[in-house]
Amino acid sequence: MVPLATGAIVAAGAGINFSALALFVLAALALFWMRTPVEAWLGTSAIKAQTPGERAAVLRVSLLLAMLALATIVSLFATGYSRGLVLIGAAAAGAFAVQALVKGLGRSGRMPAQVIGAIGLTASAAGAYYVSTGRLDRVAGALWLANWLFAGNQVHFVQVRIRGSRLAGFAAKVRQAYGFLAGQLLVLVIVLSLTWRGVLPKPAVLAFVPALLRAFLWFVRGPHPLDVHKLGFSELAQALIFGALLCVAFLV
Repeated sequence: MVPLATGAIVAAGAGINFSALALFVLAALALFWMRTPVEAWLGTSAIKAQTPGERAAVLRVSLLLAMLALATIVSLFATGYSRGLVLIGAAAAGAFAVQALVKGLGRSGRMPAQVIGAIGLTASAAGAYYVSTGRLDRVAGALWLANWLFAGNQVHFVQVRIRGSRLAGFAAKVRQAYGFLAGQLLVLVIVLSLTWRGVLPKPAVLAFVPALLRAFLWFVRGPHPLDVHKLGFSELAQALIFGALLCVAFLV
C-alpha cells in the first residue's frame, strides 16, 4: 500500500484519473489478497488447507478475488491502459516466478526470495502513477526502483533482527551481520548514484536516511530482546516515513 500511495500522490502533481486509480487499487488489493488462499490451496505455503472443508473455503475465496481482479483489469484495459499494465504485470509476474524458484533453495533462499518478491509488490508504485497520469515514464520507473530499494533493505533488516536477537556488542553483530552492514553502504551508494545521474530527485536521499540510521544504530545498541509485534509496528512507521519523504522529494 505504501508504494501504491507514493505513485498516486506523486501523480497528483500532474492530475489524477480517479476512476482509473480506484480500479487499479481494487485490482492490486484483490491480487495481493488472493495470493495467500491460493498458496494455502496449492500447499506451497507454511499454512496449508488440509481438510476438504478448508480446501473448499480457500478455493471459494480465491475465485471471488480472481473475479474481482479480472473485472477491474478488464475495465482498465477497456479504457486504454492495456499496454502499460501488461508491461508492469509481466515484470511483477516474472519476479514472483523467480521468487518461487529461489524459495526452493530452502532456508538459504528465504531472504533473497523475499527481496525478489518485493519487485512485484512495489510494482504498485509504477502502476498507480501510470493509471493516474496515463504515462509510463521515467518517474514511474524511479518510484518503482526507490520503493524496491527500501523494501529490500527492510526485508534484510527484519531478517537480521530475527537472527541476531541475542547478539550483544558491536563486534559480535558485525561478525554475524557483516553482509547486512555492507548492504546498507551499498544502498547508500546506489541512492547517491541515482540522484547524481538524475534518476531520482536529490531530496530523495533523505527518504532513506531514517531506515539507514536505524540499521546503523542497531550495531551500536546493547542487548535488545526481540519483540516481533513492536518490530512490525516500527517497520510500518519506517515505511510510512519513507513514503512521505519520497513523495515530498518528487513533488518539490
